[in-house]
Amino acid sequence: MLIIITGPSGVGKTTIIRSLIKADPKLRYSVSLTTRKPRPREIDGVDYHFVSIAEFKEKIKNDEFAEWSEVYGQYYGRLKRDLEEISRENDVLVGIDVQGAEKLKAKYPEGVTIFILPKSESALESQLKGRGTESEESIKTRLNTAIHEIKKADIFDYKVVNDKVFEAVKKIQCIIIAEKCKTKNRE
Repeated sequence: MLIIITGPSGVGKTTIIRSLIKADPKLRYSVSLTTRKPRPREIDGVDYHFVSIAEFKEKIKNDEFAEWSEVYGQYYGRLKRDLEEISRENDVLVGIDVQGAEKLKAKYPEGVTIFILPKSESALESQLKGRGTESEESIKTRLNTAIHEIKKADIFDYKVVNDKVFEAVKKIQCIIIAEKCKTKNRE
């Protein structure tokens, strides 16, 4: 099963994904590529594969991506072969921006899409400021983008508010169980 977790920047996707993987050994995270610089404590090959713009563009040219997008001036993408390799024996968990999630949803309609919502706009702003990696201008841009992205939440299969991480994770675990118990395949 392909499980696509999306939502605005700063909503807690990474924290939720780490908790899901820790709780379920059959879930494997598909690490995406990015041209942005690593944030403090991010590890190449774990959080992202950090590559140059030239390397990224070469992969675009060679049609290696299941999806890719330019977000906040940086490139992000997920390799087809990574999704295929992981899905042979495990459920694949993807954490992705809204633009990329829309592309994956179109390409893999059988995937389960889950939109993570912030508790509130002020909670999202606090989360972005708490990272300590964004300028005030960047935070404003991300908040404006978040407002636009939240309007798209209804196009995804499920919406989960990240009020408390533990509760959000439990809800997503229930979604995964319910999807595995379905009698009809997704179209």
